[in-house]
Amino acid sequence: MKTKCILFLALGLSLLSCSKNGFDPAAANSQTLPHGMIVLGDKLDNPYTVENIRAAYTHVYPTRASSDIQTTNLYVRFLPKSDDDFDLLEACGVKMLDHPMDYEILQDGDYYHDPGLGEEEITWHYAVVDKDFEFPDGIYYEVIEHCFLSENQSYTRATADVDWDAVEKEAYRLTGNEDRYAGASAKGGSVQPSGRITISDPHYLGGKPVGLSGVQIMTNVFVKFSTTYTDRDGYYIIPKKYSGNPYYRVVFKNSKGFAIGFNWVLVPASVSTLGRNGPEGINYQIGPESDYELFTRGITNNAAYDYFERSSSGEMGVNPPPSNLRFWMFKGFETSSAVMLQQGALYDANLFTKILGEYVFLLKLFSPDITIGTKNYGQAYRIYSSVVHEMAHASHFTKVGTPYWTPYILDILEAYVSSGFSSAYGNGTESNAGYCEVGEMWAYYLESKLFEQRYHFHWAPFGSGYWFQPQILTALEERGLSTAEIFASLKPEINTVEKLRQSLIATAPDRRNLINQIFDRYGK
Repeated sequence: MKTKCILFLALGLSLLSCSKNGFDPAAANSQTLPHGMIVLGDKLDNPYTVENIRAAYTHVYPTRASSDIQTTNLYVRFLPKSDDDFDLLEACGVKMLDHPMDYEILQDGDYYHDPGLGEEEITWHYAVVDKDFEFPDGIYYEVIEHCFLSENQSYTRATADVDWDAVEKEAYRLTGNEDRYAGASAKGGSVQPSGRITISDPHYLGGKPVGLSGVQIMTNVFVKFSTTYTDRDGYYIIPKKYSGNPYYRVVFKNSKGFAIGFNWVLVPASVSTLGRNGPEGINYQIGPESDYELFTRGITNNAAYDYFERSSSGEMGVNPPPSNLRFWMFKGFETSSAVMLQQGALYDANLFTKILGEYVFLLKLFSPDITIGTKNYGQAYRIYSSVVHEMAHASHFTKVGTPYWTPYILDILEAYVSSGFSSAYGNGTESNAGYCEVGEMWAYYLESKLFEQRYHFHWAPFGSGYWFQPQILTALEERGLSTAEIFASLKPEINTVEKLRQSLIATAPDRRNLINQIFDRYGK
């Protein structure tokens, strides 16, 4: 995808910023994984085609007929045209790679884009489906090869006692892929990869590594393809067994439903490749000195995962955000936003076309809900702070919906037009400033609360330097109002600070005097 295209998009979304600057920039990280576009080499002979498995079977069992070896799976490629196509395929249980599985990878990376397609088009996506898979209407696909995977066969009397590991090994030899066959392990036979992916934050739990929670781990050797999710503590077990050396990838599509994307290509979720490793599985620890993209994605993932956990359990007394929340990450910007475009906010507004011009197609293909700017974000607490701020907005959105969010976003845009980057929120005189005031009071209040709970840093409440006063809500909580009571007051009609005051009084009438005293103290 063209860099110019990305810069236009990033500029447009940065205008909708509702997060803040602060903290000292940290030094850049030094250790990197391969990024950029995957470079493919020669096409390889897939050992798992029906023809190749039959030939290997005949070599291992020369007196047996190979006719019982029939197609178990289809190696296919899809050409999605939109976010809806991805959602439909996912609903059908399809797991995909954006590059072919039967080519040599000369240089690994985060993504691949077919050179035969335009840069503004979604690339081909490759999958392995059951032989009886019902292809959804309206999505173009091509069957590349008919394959045989022994674990997916229906056993017959003729195949019940077959040493499929030996057949697989022979198929690798016959197709010239011996170097990709690991011989499984010292245990003998194929094995299920397993391990743990962890991440460390020097300012949390003394830097002790914690699990990378709920991310998808994807493995493949040719068309032997499998995925699973890490648990809360980062442990994973791949469902399929391998004898070859799989490629391991972390896909930031979370078991909670949210996705972290924007890989310089049109895909819903970012991918971080961990390279080709043994079939036993790998352990991988991520830290501030690790790969920058993997670290920032990992911290964002865990912050969002924890927020979903705490809000879904009822612990915080707030609604969980929409489960299909989509994050976009921009490492060239420090600002963040909760535009909630995938949820329908301002999706068709002419203003976006005026800002993004011909690149508005990006929003129509994959509309973000939350954008996170990570420029100079070497410290995990900066990312955590931004994520929970925007997640607080997403919880607010679940109560008020798109009729509230559209004027809220328009206020931010109006503030930008009148004030530029010098004041992301304007000065409070804009026509829809009340939406901004209520929304930012809530988000900065909850950000401060969750940040202090996690890091125990005793700083002034976030956002207290702006014209709105989030410290009002902090003071109310300190005097006995709960987060649940504050959140209950954020009704769709509450779009001015005075309405917020009255809604809080209606929620907690026995504390009317306290609420009035605190609002009056801050001139509200």
